[in-house]
Amino acid sequence: MDYKALGLTAGIEIHQQLDTAEKLYCRCPTILRNIDERNGEIRRYLRATVSEMGVIDRAAEEEMKQMRFFSYYAYNTTCLVENDDEPPTPMNPEALQITLTIAKMLSMTPISQVHTMRKMVIDGSNTTGFQRTALVAMNGIAGGNCIIESICLEEEAAQRVTDKTFSLDRLGIPLVEITTAPCMHTPEEVKEIAEYIGMILRSTRKVKRGLGTIRQDVNISIRDGARVEIKGVQELDLIPEVVSREVERQVSLLAIREELRSRGAEVPQGELDVTDLFSSTKSKVLKKKAPCIMAATLKGFAGIVGREIQPGRRLGSEMSDYAKKCGVGGLFHTDELPAYGVTEEEVAALRERALAGDGDCVIIVSGTEQQATCAIRQALKRAGMALEGVPEETRKMLPEGSSAYMRPLPGAARMYPETDVLPVEITEEMMAAIDLPELLVEVAARFTRELGIDSALARHIAYSDRLPTFEKAIAAGIKPSLAARTLISTLRELSRDGVDCGGIPDETLIDLLLRVNSGEVAKEAIPDILRALAGGAPLEEAIQSVGPTFSVSDLETLIEGIVAERAEFIRDRKMASLGPVMGIVMKEVRGRIDGQIVADVLKRSIEKRI
Repeated sequence: MDYKALGLTAGIEIHQQLDTAEKLYCRCPTILRNIDERNGEIRRYLRATVSEMGVIDRAAEEEMKQMRFFSYYAYNTTCLVENDDEPPTPMNPEALQITLTIAKMLSMTPISQVHTMRKMVIDGSNTTGFQRTALVAMNGIAGGNCIIESICLEEEAAQRVTDKTFSLDRLGIPLVEITTAPCMHTPEEVKEIAEYIGMILRSTRKVKRGLGTIRQDVNISIRDGARVEIKGVQELDLIPEVVSREVERQVSLLAIREELRSRGAEVPQGELDVTDLFSSTKSKVLKKKAPCIMAATLKGFAGIVGREIQPGRRLGSEMSDYAKKCGVGGLFHTDELPAYGVTEEEVAALRERALAGDGDCVIIVSGTEQQATCAIRQALKRAGMALEGVPEETRKMLPEGSSAYMRPLPGAARMYPETDVLPVEITEEMMAAIDLPELLVEVAARFTRELGIDSALARHIAYSDRLPTFEKAIAAGIKPSLAARTLISTLRELSRDGVDCGGIPDETLIDLLLRVNSGEVAKEAIPDILRALAGGAPLEEAIQSVGPTFSVSDLETLIEGIVAERAEFIRDRKMASLGPVMGIVMKEVRGRIDGQIVADVLKRSIEKRI
């Protein structure tokens, strides 16, 4: 796809949790809990309110199409601030210091006074109905020529448990939001800039790591298209696919617009109650969702509602997303019927009642009368947008990289001042006192230069969650190659096998590596010992579970016996027999002695036989 010819323009917003001891506006710890540990539950109705300009934000107004009633799990590590039962405490100074450090690393200009604002959010992720956010710095640079527009410090949202239930342990964790200008023009450029900013963030050593701790929202448009924000891209490698699929979607929608216009297509303003036509239907979906079924005829839309606009998504999917805002499960349309238990006779009766011609498409929704009426109007609203081209939207990323409608893009009406938090002064002296950390790219180069580690492996170590453990291991005198191989390769291989070593303390890992380094434990035993440690065994027990360490004399006796049994094979193959016999010996010792020692002893024994 020629992205330059299509006029692709993209920008990103990166949200990164900070690794502070306390939350942003209360003194609760920033630890995540198991929902089984909850000790309370609260419930809240959330409603949109008018802004200082006297209007309701359009995104919040969309969310209000359903009753916004939510439940929240509380813990002994959450407090009344998260419950929205008492005012916030002053802004966490540690979080602000980290944010200013990041701003300085990106050559940004801090603002002189940091004011906390309220950003209206009524999707249930905040008990207050808003998210507290503060602009900290502006006008930076990333990756050589991409402008960083702003960096904000804000509170993380609550973790969604079910559609209407959230967990308060995550709510309020400090989060930085870094917003770029629309300075990227290919999918790979978006990934490269996101990767660079991610490297800057991790270089501080003050950000949380792991799935869900960093998220990228991507803003995308093409020529004659519209700005679309895709939220929640957590995997860096998925960014190019997300961008390319959104470009494909916008290109398809523009083509649909031209075809609809050439057909003279029209979208009606009214809906039609067709409940009686399906009174004896065999369709389990309609039976389940009725008592009310509403329909509408889209003039000139035949074959287009069912047209694919990106992998796994059709124009009908877009209409269905809008309809779902009213509480229905989705919609049917005659491009895909008869199906789902709806018969040809029912489709014929539907088309006749709706006065639909061969070039028309009929859409239907089912639910309560209120839901169905709301849903058919929402679907008609989205159908009308197809005549205009690409609507501005906020969308959520789907697992493979396609996206689904969430809500309209928010406007200025969603922001208003937070009157419970005092502003914070930022001085030149504060900025001058900030020492910039070593960039991870520089750390990797230093490992290669000073420790003799291959550059690719050095980069893996520098960007790994295990970087602090590696540095502790080197400081303890462990060989760099042993530490790197264990912390990067071995742990990754065990993870692929389903072994979770994340709970093994650094001190235990380093103690194990020290014993291997001294020859007390064979390096071949490391995987089995780590498996035992991951299962909860203490280090001594884990080492013993592999078996007692072979002495050299015991090894010589074992090898002499194995070589004697295979004397004829060894005489025929000579030194070519070393590999096969080595495999037999290693099965016997099972990682209880260093492999190089085994090889040396076996080689001497074979040489005596030939």
